[in-house]
Amino acid sequence: MEGQRLSYRLVRSSRRTLGLEIRNGELIVRAPYRATRGEIEALLREKEHWIRTHLAANRQRMESAAKIPPLTREELTELAQRAADYIPGRAELYAERMGVRFHRITIRNQRTRWGSCSAKGNLNFNCLLMLTPPEVIDSVVVHELCHLKEMNHSERFYREVYRAFPEYDRWHGWLKQHSAELMARLGE
Repeated sequence: MEGQRLSYRLVRSSRRTLGLEIRNGELIVRAPYRATRGEIEALLREKEHWIRTHLAANRQRMESAAKIPPLTREELTELAQRAADYIPGRAELYAERMGVRFHRITIRNQRTRWGSCSAKGNLNFNCLLMLTPPEVIDSVVVHELCHLKEMNHSERFYREVYRAFPEYDRWHGWLKQHSAELMARLGE
């Protein structure tokens, strides 16, 4: 397998650096508009071992997740209710600590997002968060609350995140590692 050409999806944007992401068994290369094919191919050669290792692990997690039965409608309703009972309290706690105010919280069962924040200050959270450790929930809550200060993912945004939740990287990493298996619980 080593040496075989890696297939990937290229996503260009106004970002400054090249980045690699593995999601749902797919390698995604994120590149600045100005990046050349040669620069991209050089990165792929340099990181080939890492890419292949993580692709294999990601695919194995996806296969394991496929063996877990999807949640029933009743189970999703129960998760949503648990989330509606739990997450607002965490959001209020962190909002007070951070000196921000949100408008309303909605709980959803989304396939692609763990949380979001609107320009009007409305927060949305995925009910599947209730299947994660409490620290993961807090990391997502803090992430969304920080968007009330910075509506982007800039260095200033992440300074706010780490100030409010110093262990953010650890729990965000946990969520990234387990996202495929958790999202698979939604079924088709």
